[in-house]
Amino acid sequence: MKVMRLLPLLALATMSFFTKSNAESLKAGDAAPAVTGVTEIGAKLDFASVYQNGYTLVYFYPKADTPGCTKQGCSLRDSYEELTKKGVTVIGVSHDDVAAQKAFKEKYHLPFTLIADTDGGVVKAFGVPTIPMSSLASRQAYLIDKNGKIVWADYKASTEKQAQDVLAELSKLGV
Repeated sequence: MKVMRLLPLLALATMSFFTKSNAESLKAGDAAPAVTGVTEIGAKLDFASVYQNGYTLVYFYPKADTPGCTKQGCSLRDSYEELTKKGVTVIGVSHDDVAAQKAFKEKYHLPFTLIADTDGGVVKAFGVPTIPMSSLASRQAYLIDKNGKIVWADYKASTEKQAQDVLAELSKLGV
C-alpha cells in the first residue's frame, strides 16, 4: 500500500525533472507579452487590449477537465465576483483546442475567457515551461497591471487556493 501512495509523488517528480522551458519565464517588472490568442469560442483575443482595462490575471494550466486544473479554475470561479470588483480580468490558458476549452468552461460554469493555445504561442511568449513528451504547460500565473507590466508571478500556482493567492497579492498592492 505504501508503494501505491508514492506513485503519484514519483510521477510528479519525474514530470518536474523532464519539464523544460521554451524561454526564460517572465518575472515581476517585465513587460507582459502583447500576444493574440484564440478563445473558447474561436474568437481572437488581443492580450494588450485587455491589459489596459485594469489588472489581468493570466493563468496557465496543463489540461482542461483534469482534477488539478478543475480545482484551479473553480477557485477562480468561486472568487470571480471579488476579483472583478478589484478590477481583475481572468484569462486561462492551456494547449487544449477550442472544443475542449468550451466544454470545460460550460461544464464548470467558468465565467472568464479560456485560451486554446494549440500552437503554444502564448505559452512560449510568457516563457512557461512545458513537459516535453506531452507539451503540457506547467501551472503558473501572472498578474499584470493596466500598463502591461507584470506585478506578480506565481511559478508554482496553487490548484485550490489560486484565487486566495491572487487576492492576497492584490491586497499587498493596495487594491
